[in-house]
Amino acid sequence: MLSAISAAAQNLPANYEQLVKAATPDVVAWRRYFHQHPELGNREVNTAKTIQEKLTGWGIPSRIVAKTGVVGVLKGGKPGPVIALRADMDALPVTERGSLSFKSTATGEYNGQPVGVMHACGHDSHMAMLLGTAEVLTKMKDEVPGTVVFLFQPSEEGPPANEEGGAPLMIKEGALDNPKVDVVFGLHIESWADLGKIYYKPGAFMASSDWFTIKVKGKQSHGAEPWKSIDPIIVSTAIIQNLQTIVSRQMDLTTAPVIITVGKITAGVRPNIIPEEAEMAGTIRTLDSKMQTEVHDRIRKTVKSIAESYGATAEVNIDTKTLVTFNDPQLVNQSLVSLQKAVGENNVVPYHWVTGAEDFSYYGTKAPAFFFYLGARDPKLTMEQASAHHTPDFYIDDSRLDAGVRAFCQLVFDYAKNKK
Repeated sequence: MLSAISAAAQNLPANYEQLVKAATPDVVAWRRYFHQHPELGNREVNTAKTIQEKLTGWGIPSRIVAKTGVVGVLKGGKPGPVIALRADMDALPVTERGSLSFKSTATGEYNGQPVGVMHACGHDSHMAMLLGTAEVLTKMKDEVPGTVVFLFQPSEEGPPANEEGGAPLMIKEGALDNPKVDVVFGLHIESWADLGKIYYKPGAFMASSDWFTIKVKGKQSHGAEPWKSIDPIIVSTAIIQNLQTIVSRQMDLTTAPVIITVGKITAGVRPNIIPEEAEMAGTIRTLDSKMQTEVHDRIRKTVKSIAESYGATAEVNIDTKTLVTFNDPQLVNQSLVSLQKAVGENNVVPYHWVTGAEDFSYYGTKAPAFFFYLGARDPKLTMEQASAHHTPDFYIDDSRLDAGVRAFCQLVFDYAKNKK
């Protein structure tokens, strides 16, 4: 496959293949270093220091934004557009299992709680691939068309409570300005997907993510005299059941999927007391911005009417965490040949909607954007056997991280050519 790739990548400098092959062992080593030394969102201090040291060593100037984010700018030797490439940096409050030689034993604090810390979503590999891309492009600097902005973004999983962070703060602090970015590309490693394959979808690709809380206030009573109460637990169960009718009976699911999940409910202190209040929390996932707004309205109306029917009151708060990750269709169409050159025509696979969410979505509000998946499943495992993201057993095969480097490099050169 590599010989076919080399033949296809005719518009890249003659030493490109040699540079990628030389960088690949470093990419794997960086990934393993980041995995062994993870840091939580808005706390990626040593991670940022390591990234800046690498960029400085290659002569790429960089600056710190969004608390611990790093923006590096490589000015190519030829005129062209400004192309941003993004990698996220943060780990998760997860304690790693397994016996990897580079296993994380790190600990930290998450919202006041002591936790284990692990790169349980592959952000370690994202940083490594983007560093590899920076190294390769730097060594071809005279041939690079335009300017490449390397976005190393903290806190993709969401900032700690009462803090700003992630892509919104990167944008707010000018990561896409000076120079002004014309286009943004990003990728995500996937533990379930075929090793070395790229998966994509034009238009809406990943869901918006809203987190909600619903506080129900009733009337407290002795558990032996429920008729004297307005039981907020009973009201809450009615609300939970009826929220699902928004999905199954009120939204046109032929337009796009909708998910409403209540993942937490708390109420009461003793078995024989009907409490005065109950609180539930959950998430909303939509793949259409109009449906997102409509779902919010329907949740508020449903909760209010059910609470009132029981004589209770209820308060709904909805916090938008991410937007719909929308891949500009024209950009996707023109980029497919680039991805096929990078990994082979048969290894670029159309995919479907994903109800997971990404704050990469915010970059798409500022410039055309394209976000795709890169498979990293151990070939010995089936899709069902692969460990899920955000779990203690999360694992990726890092033998094809060069595919991400190739994809980014090819996109840089081809996008510039297409813009002429």
